[in-house]
Amino acid sequence: MRVVHALAEALGMPEPGQAAPDGDAPLARVLREVPPVPAMRRIAARATRIAGREIAEGDTVLLDLAAAQREHPVPLVFGAPPRVCPGRAHALADGLRRRPLTPFARLHHGTEPLLLPNAWDHASAVALAAEGFPAITTTSLGVAAAAGLPDGAAATARATLALARRLGRDSFLFTVDMEGGFGDDPEEVAELARRLWDAGAAGINIEDGRPDGTLAPVESHAAKIAAVKAAVPGLFVNARTDTHWLGREKEGTAARLAVYEQAGADGVFVPGLSDPDGIADLVATALVPLNILYAPTGPTLTALAALGVRRVSLGSLLYRRALAAAVTAATAIRDDRPTDLTAPSYGEVQAWGGEGGADD
Repeated sequence: MRVVHALAEALGMPEPGQAAPDGDAPLARVLREVPPVPAMRRIAARATRIAGREIAEGDTVLLDLAAAQREHPVPLVFGAPPRVCPGRAHALADGLRRRPLTPFARLHHGTEPLLLPNAWDHASAVALAAEGFPAITTTSLGVAAAAGLPDGAAATARATLALARRLGRDSFLFTVDMEGGFGDDPEEVAELARRLWDAGAAGINIEDGRPDGTLAPVESHAAKIAAVKAAVPGLFVNARTDTHWLGREKEGTAARLAVYEQAGADGVFVPGLSDPDGIADLVATALVPLNILYAPTGPTLTALAALGVRRVSLGSLLYRRALAAAVTAATAIRDDRPTDLTAPSYGEVQAWGGEGGADD
């Protein structure tokens, strides 16, 4: 703040929060449109590519902040609200390069976002994989409801592990919704994650929302992430924050994600966020792929791709739609109403079961 005051005094600008000299524009806007440092000169430490141009190691790069702001107005220059420190990209870059780029991780870096449909049992997972989806994930609500248990209450660890073991007998990639890790002790969470990995899971989703509707302290959730990555480096950890899902501490979303990235998260997930501007802001600050939950009333898959989202989940939508379809069909038959009863044959579903005995 002292730097801003000094700049304001030196340039004859008003204090923060006051209007610009013309009495109309606030200081934040003035700083964005006429930044006190309009350009910066940098030397490329390594070869890279910027805006379609190849940059060789040792090249001098002139960053024209004023022109960039006029042509591509984004809140990344002077006058922007508080943001996660951009320097963390350099601090974390080496760690990000060392993370295993598994076949599942590569799916987050394609030309289109990875669309992950959520299965609730073996049959639904096999049916979705048969339609060409490159990977499948699970829905904790579907797994819990099918077992007659509450979702988000750490009640389905055994059911989740049993499903992972069954899915692991097939050839498709899958990731598992772990709720909040089914416990508070980081080492116990890491041990369960290791068992899921051994069962064949390529990744997990772990959330900071708690059963009582509050958010876990950011440090405790980061400790779980760090413990999992230390125990199973190859497991893709998708760190979920429920700031928007629960409507709590939304302004702290980016800061939470930054801590989770630093703890070792391979991806970050913000369910409940559907505002395009909010999504774009997080894409701009995230160092790892951003996952958004698809909402029928929110942006389309094409729109999410344009915003830079790298992974889109369907959550419990398919499970809830399946329940609705079952009830609709049953009531239509009961009431002699016409309805579409197109369905997989008995033989097709039987084939999805594959071979093998009961799970442990």
